[in-house]
Amino acid sequence: MEKINLTFLGTSGALPSPSRSHPSIHLNYKKENILIDCGENTQVQLRKSYLSPHKLTRILITHWHGDHVLGLPGLLQTLALIKYPKTLYIYGPKGTKRFFKHMLQAFKFKEKYDIKIKEVSSGKVLETEEFIIKSQAMSHGIPCNAYSFQIKDRLRINKSKLKKAKIPATSKLKKILKGKSITINKKKYTSKELTYTEPGKKITFVIDTSQNKKIPIFAKNSDLLISDSTFDSKTKQKAKQYKHLTAKQAAENAKKAKVKQLILTNLSSKHEKNPKVVLSEAKKIFKNASIAKDLLKIQI
Repeated sequence: MEKINLTFLGTSGALPSPSRSHPSIHLNYKKENILIDCGENTQVQLRKSYLSPHKLTRILITHWHGDHVLGLPGLLQTLALIKYPKTLYIYGPKGTKRFFKHMLQAFKFKEKYDIKIKEVSSGKVLETEEFIIKSQAMSHGIPCNAYSFQIKDRLRINKSKLKKAKIPATSKLKKILKGKSITINKKKYTSKELTYTEPGKKITFVIDTSQNKKIPIFAKNSDLLISDSTFDSKTKQKAKQYKHLTAKQAAENAKKAKVKQLILTNLSSKHEKNPKVVLSEAKKIFKNASIAKDLLKIQI
């Protein structure tokens, strides 16, 4: 199965620092190149990561707080300048079309390519033959979404069974991948006899939200949960006030959801010098936890 490539472009909370830019994550899967949020400095981080804006296919906006979208005007202008050849699809919560219209008016931007905007809340955002993108409304004071990117399970030909049955490579094998039976040398073989299911992969992005019961349900069985962890337990009242998660809450969600890996992001500037405080809190509950840093690249 093709790998999903993730690059953390920005991992700060509301206040950026010399080492952490405003939130943005780049996801690559085959020809899909998707941005999750587009905070200030996203363009620079793309360049540092050797990721071409020219190849972008979609942008998923979690919500319209400035630290998550202030990189959009410059990025859109750049796409016009480099003669972006495709339709850019932008998805976001309720109000996205209105905010986007005001943003274009404010910056006097004239797009030279097609932009299609879709407002989404909870449910399926997009489905292709290979993957599904879903959204789930979160709790952050304004309309806000979490997103998941899921590669579907696939039916694969079991080569060892072919060899054992002495079945030659033939165009007929394509039929069994569609669940059909085939006949070779007057013998019938069912799809079930010659195939196996390769499990898909799921990545869930819970970027800004207060704690709520929907998170572990939405993230259930993810290979990776990327979660807001702006506060620690000592400042949990502030987390509640500003509608964010603590590292402990992120870890609790990961454990309930039975995810394989947790990456903490959106760190407060308070933890800039000592992020281990956040990490150790999470690890007490969920061992396979780590902290994102700007320009970190991983494969799933």
